[in-house]
Amino acid sequence: MDQADQQDVAASLHGDGRAYERLVRRHQQQIAARMWRFTRDRTELEELVHDVFVEAYLALGGYKGRGPFDHWLNRIATRVGYRFWKRRRKQSAQTVPLRDWDGPARDDPANLDAEQAQRVLHALMDRLPPRDRLVLTLMYLEEMPVAKVAGQTGWSVTMVKVQAHRARKKLRVLLEESGLSELFT
Repeated sequence: MDQADQQDVAASLHGDGRAYERLVRRHQQQIAARMWRFTRDRTELEELVHDVFVEAYLALGGYKGRGPFDHWLNRIATRVGYRFWKRRRKQSAQTVPLRDWDGPARDDPANLDAEQAQRVLHALMDRLPPRDRLVLTLMYLEEMPVAKVAGQTGWSVTMVKVQAHRARKKLRVLLEESGLSELFT
């Protein structure tokens, strides 16, 4: 564990608010980058980052220091993001069917630039169930190996592999339904 993190965790546990503030400043960019995978909305992003650090503060007494603080913090971030997706999925009542979707790729998928392709992929992944979206995000967007995904989610390695297989199949169907399968192959 990083010496500065270790000292600030110990000081935070003894009521030093400035020590926790230092932890937040030290890890805020990394957590914001992680949470950007869960939302592209700046307001939601700020709320998610805030939620991660509030949850971490409340759970700080349970941090044993066996591994790096940022690994522990990233597990919390993953759970916060996953719950966000689950909540948002429950709240979204109606979505436009993919065949009626009028995204920028509808006219000519081959002319998409990288940013447009990223938005299209994000919109398609938004249609996946949270578990599927989580495993694909961690494995392919964050390029985590299966064992690390298992550690971040609390799933077994076998479960990660099965979930990834099922999620890829669902995403492939969404790509085919949208007429964009050749874009992402």
